[in-house]
Amino acid sequence: MIKNTRHTGIVVRDLDRAFRFYEALGFKLWKREVESGDFISTVVGIENVKVETAKLKAPDNSMLELLQYHSHPKEKEIVNAPSNQLGCSHIAFSVIDIDKTCDFILQQGGSLVNPPALSANGLVKVAYCHDPEGVLLELVEEIM
Repeated sequence: MIKNTRHTGIVVRDLDRAFRFYEALGFKLWKREVESGDFISTVVGIENVKVETAKLKAPDNSMLELLQYHSHPKEKEIVNAPSNQLGCSHIAFSVIDIDKTCDFILQQGGSLVNPPALSANGLVKVAYCHDPEGVLLELVEEIM
C-alpha cells in the first residue's frame, strides 16, 4: 500500500509571501509551476482550474507544496486554526533553536499558541504556533 509520504499541501492566498516565509525557515525551492488543463482539473475536481504551486524541500528532503488557486480563489478571513479542528491538525517541524524560530514566526506575522514548553520527560521543548496564513505548526527542539 503506502510507500512513503510524498508531500504536505497548503493552500495560500499569496504564494510569494508564503514561499518567503517557509524559505526563511530552511526550505529550498525544488519546483515552481502553473498548472491548468484537463489533467489538473480532474485531479482537484475543479473545472477550468489554474493553480500555481511551489514545491519546497526541507533539509531532510521531506516536501511541502504551497498552492495558490488563481482561477478559483477562496476569500475568507484568516483565522488561526485551532489544535482540535477535525481533519488535518498541524504540521510538525524539528528545529535547531525553538526560541529563535518562535521569534522569527512572530516577526513574519505569525502567532504563538504557547511559548516553548519543556516536556515532562525533559527530552524536548515544544511550541504550537501559526504561520501568517493561520496554518497550525508544531515546533520541536530535541534537548541533548
